[in-house]
Amino acid sequence: MTVEAADIAITDLLQSCSVEIDTTTRRLAEYSYDASNYRLIPAGVAFPRSATEVSEVVAVCQQAGLAVIARGGGTSMAGNAIGGGLVLDFSRYMDQVVSIDPHTRTAVVEPGIILSELSQAVEAHTGGTLTFAPDPSSKTRATVGGSVANDACGNHSVRYGRTADHVVSLDLVLADGTRLTATRSGIDATDPDDTHAADRAEQITAQLKELTRDYLSQFRLELGQIPRQVSGFHLSHLLPENGFDVARALVGSEGACAIVVGATVGLVDVPASALLLILGYDDVVDAARDIETILRYSPAAVEGIDEQIVETMRARRGADSVADLPAGHAWLYVDLDGDDIDTVSAQAQQLLTELRENGRVLDGREVRDPGARKKLWRVREDGAGLSSRLDNPDGSSVTSWPGWEDSAVAPEHLADYLADFRLLLTEFDLIGVMYGHFGAGCMHIRITFDQRTERGRDVMARFLRAAARLVVKHGGTLSGEHGDGRARSELLPEMYSPAIMASFARFKEIFDPGGMLNPGIIVNPPPVTDDLALAGVPALPWRTSFTLHETGNGDGTGGFADAVQRCIGVGRCRSHSGGVMCPSYRATGDEKDSTRGRSRVLQDMVRGARTVDEGWASEDVREALDLCLSCKACSTDCPTGVDMATYKSEFFDHYYSGRIRPMAHYSLGWLPRWLKLTSRMAPVVNAALGTPLKSLALGMGGLTTERALPPFASRRQLTKMLGETRPADSDVVLFVDSFTQGFRPEVAAAARRVIDAADHTTEVRTDLCCGLTWISTGQLTQAQKRMARTAAALDDGTDRPIVVTEPSCAAALRKDLPELVNTDAARRVASRVRSFAEQVTVQASEGWVPRHRVPGEVTVQTHCHEYAVFGAETQRRALNAVGVTTVREATGCCGVAGNFGFERNHYETSMAVAEQALAPALRTFPQTTVLTDGFSCHMQVRQLTDNHTPGASVHLAQILDPHTQQGDTTP
Repeated sequence: MTVEAADIAITDLLQSCSVEIDTTTRRLAEYSYDASNYRLIPAGVAFPRSATEVSEVVAVCQQAGLAVIARGGGTSMAGNAIGGGLVLDFSRYMDQVVSIDPHTRTAVVEPGIILSELSQAVEAHTGGTLTFAPDPSSKTRATVGGSVANDACGNHSVRYGRTADHVVSLDLVLADGTRLTATRSGIDATDPDDTHAADRAEQITAQLKELTRDYLSQFRLELGQIPRQVSGFHLSHLLPENGFDVARALVGSEGACAIVVGATVGLVDVPASALLLILGYDDVVDAARDIETILRYSPAAVEGIDEQIVETMRARRGADSVADLPAGHAWLYVDLDGDDIDTVSAQAQQLLTELRENGRVLDGREVRDPGARKKLWRVREDGAGLSSRLDNPDGSSVTSWPGWEDSAVAPEHLADYLADFRLLLTEFDLIGVMYGHFGAGCMHIRITFDQRTERGRDVMARFLRAAARLVVKHGGTLSGEHGDGRARSELLPEMYSPAIMASFARFKEIFDPGGMLNPGIIVNPPPVTDDLALAGVPALPWRTSFTLHETGNGDGTGGFADAVQRCIGVGRCRSHSGGVMCPSYRATGDEKDSTRGRSRVLQDMVRGARTVDEGWASEDVREALDLCLSCKACSTDCPTGVDMATYKSEFFDHYYSGRIRPMAHYSLGWLPRWLKLTSRMAPVVNAALGTPLKSLALGMGGLTTERALPPFASRRQLTKMLGETRPADSDVVLFVDSFTQGFRPEVAAAARRVIDAADHTTEVRTDLCCGLTWISTGQLTQAQKRMARTAAALDDGTDRPIVVTEPSCAAALRKDLPELVNTDAARRVASRVRSFAEQVTVQASEGWVPRHRVPGEVTVQTHCHEYAVFGAETQRRALNAVGVTTVREATGCCGVAGNFGFERNHYETSMAVAEQALAPALRTFPQTTVLTDGFSCHMQVRQLTDNHTPGASVHLAQILDPHTQQGDTTP
């Protein structure tokens, strides 16, 4: 279909359908990618709310000759969730659990339900006795519909198998809009009174039975030979001995035969007790050779990772992000379970003894604590993202890509396959990062393909064909759970006979005679190197203020182009639990407000702009970045290290060059400048804010009138509270930021007293600026001037720690300073910066204890910038170090995020973000001391509790202040 014809078809769709359809260029950019190597621009994106709407829009697409691509979470690594037709996003609205029946052990769900949310719903409904088993690493954003399409498995597939093993029936929409239901024994009309559907079901039944008779021996000899044989259509389920199971024959068909609009799935028991046994090995081949021994102990999971992934996790998120692992360069995670923990532990020790007798395992340890287990599993679950950008000790990184990330063999052949595969990598001068489902023989190997150059693409194509032949030689399959998609469909003839390939074509034609559903998948595929996202990206000189480093195999397009291409689409930013990223997506549920969605629009900017100036003027990018809170959480939560706050700041710096900015960029972006003025006339300003002038002033400044402002502090107050600021022989520098000076001077005084109480002598600096407000509003020239001055003033030849009261300013000095002021002085200063919580932890480790009793319980809202730059455990470590025994963390963004929550157009989103963690925590524990080191977080607590006093929440310094009465944290 021509572009013009597609445009006409979409116009007709908009006029004739009730379905929500978006054809804006920004939306098309967001949905041109999944988590694969590919990019295809859709004709439009639809967001259906019901099976009826799906039937309606698909029927119209058939009339218009427009292809239809079903999409769940968009996390496909094979390119089977993108296409040139109309993309149906089921994750937006069709995401409900319809019913749960503990007696039949089944659940009825819509296709857009997230896997982890389904499991949680089942466990809650059944009192923790039942769950939904498939748990791929993407389970917090992958959907049931996508899992059915790919026949996903997960970390516990050794015990629970593939998605197909848990499908009872599938509600379908065919390419002409007909609604059918596939069951374990056939296919029928979803509505028995729908005579057209009944006739179509009867026709399909006859055709499928004829297909099975024609290929009976081939199905028996070539299909279903190993547990993870996902490549191609799963037609062995149609065999008489398998009961003519049409539902399971359609699982793994990748949306190429029918569109799933509902599913009935089976549920499994939740084990009573479990522990994780971590085993260390010299390399992955040694680990694979022990798999047969391990499988004799009936583990629930046997997963593997290599050293490069672990080191990247530590480099990106800190040493605390990975618990102590046993000695080795590769590790196996073995999940054992049973009726009681002692029996399970004895089993683990028996297994470890036998493995030591084998002579390959270096060490092993049990992990019982659920928190420690969760941390370790996160390393494995983030494998795809972490392995895509491997950090080297010198600060550089190496990029790897999917394409051959899903091959599988029988577990007993895994070691030999991996040994041969490493030789193949060496032959092609490629590096492969290995991790995956060792117990099921399925390997996720990301490889350093060069997809940007013609030579690199030629190497990639030749390697993939050689790899296909190698896995077939070892009795394996091209795909073990991700599907074939665009990445491997062309290679299927290397695995299957011409007869089987012909049967696949007939199977698709039976369901989709016009070839309208996800064309090019499994049947009639394009070459594997067509439509690569990295091919054809122009090398434009993207000048930036931030120092953005390229990866090891970039193509010279510049730091900015390389940086925005960090996103590979794994979609962790689309999860609704765990970590902080991405608060705006969690508030709206819209792809455009996810880190991934913004990255994709930025990627299309650097790809499609004819000139740099045209790129920096992109309205699509400006719109995509509008609800970004600049919380920086993605810089640590995103496995690939996307730093959207930095990209937003850089883009806005260029976009608003020569333009009038939003008024909030002047009122809040220049806040340190205004605070110098208000400090001289604070009583007058505060009095004026008590009159109708307040609303006028807020409106002129582009600020919301819904949020109360705190009183401004005077310079006299600050001076009186701090006293002498430049004592002789000081060994600590206390950096008092503009927020603390202007609104919380009592925090600065308390911080100084806490530091001095540990036998330090503190120099207080109130004359310097971290540049944060200019950075967050994209005024980087102004930021650089102030930060350069700050670096020069603090680079005094000493190694005195620089303790910053406000965590966001501490983060700016630690991270942004050396990136914006690229000098040795800036780097030296940055290395000395500590957040106040870090300082407390250091003091406690040196023997200091608070002079009074601290609260036994604290609710903590960690500032997002502290979370991202200093680590998620920073506040907890400090509180535990000083004796706070119960720390309840409101893990999530508070919603204010500097200027964001004060801006008129962002207030509602700000409050919606607060409902993700902070607001529920305040409601649940209303009497507990609330700790907010960040001024933004403090202001949100005041708003949520309707307590507009400094005592609504406290800074850590106020809890530990020697002047505080015993048990009293009132400032």
